[in-house]
Amino acid sequence: MMKAKKIILVGAGAVGCSFLYSAMNRGLASEYGIIDVNKANVEGQTLDFEDGSAPSDYPFNVFAAEYSDCKDADLVVITAGRPQLPGETRLNMVEGNAKIMKEIATNIKQSGFKGITVIASNPVDILTLVYQEVTGFDKKTVIGSGTSLDSARLTREISKRINIAPQSIQAYVLGEHGDSSVSAFSVATVGGLPLSYFVKNKRIDESEFPKIHEFVWKKAYEIIERKRATFYGIGVNLANICENIIRDSRKVLAIGAFLEGQYKNSGIYTGVPAVVSVNGIEEIIEFTLSDAEQKQFDNSVKQLKEVVEKARQAIK
Repeated sequence: MMKAKKIILVGAGAVGCSFLYSAMNRGLASEYGIIDVNKANVEGQTLDFEDGSAPSDYPFNVFAAEYSDCKDADLVVITAGRPQLPGETRLNMVEGNAKIMKEIATNIKQSGFKGITVIASNPVDILTLVYQEVTGFDKKTVIGSGTSLDSARLTREISKRINIAPQSIQAYVLGEHGDSSVSAFSVATVGGLPLSYFVKNKRIDESEFPKIHEFVWKKAYEIIERKRATFYGIGVNLANICENIIRDSRKVLAIGAFLEGQYKNSGIYTGVPAVVSVNGIEEIIEFTLSDAEQKQFDNSVKQLKEVVEKARQAIK
């Protein structure tokens, strides 16, 4: 009999609660604990969520948690940090959120936690590395949400143009979850066929690729300008990552993984396709990018490495 699963959420804002709502509706765990500095908010969210348990096909218990509750958790999901402001890049947020992440990481480490951590706090590539360095946890068990949301946006935009379901499309955004990301059109496939096949058959025009990429990386700004925050999209994508960990799916997902020579780069967490299992990151899938895409990716990593130093200085 499979043992009951326990997920702890750190950060009960809109992103965290959107994730939790999606996870509950997928039946990912039997226990959900919520940690947040705003205790009244945690109590309110707990009361609200428990109303959804009785009619659910997946009964669960939800409770206000302490860091000590992480000790026997299977997954800890971190969404804590201040939100992105209108017009602000994710990298602008680094110093304050790095300090918050250091405190969270220290508390989780002290709890004796031995499971998988999934992080979505922004700037996610930088904060995933901060968390891993503070805790010293195995890099394969520390996963950033990376470019999961960006890749979902890219897949959706290609789907709209060729009129084929996004579930039949494999298209990945690589690099920073942010302005320097890379839409890897050269390795995108639809039903096993390269995207170039659909270009040749005039289902999609290659001249649209730059516009599609611009829409993908700017979409968050468009949402923030209109409703102040993005949360449903990332909430569902976080639940998808966690589901594939819990179900031991070994699917390839666009996540934040630590590079050790892959894509000609090392020493940073960033968005790449990787095989996910109950053990965390099993392996990074390395495509051969076009020369232009590789150059963009190198530039993205360079920018991230410059910001990492700011984060390290902030938490000294």
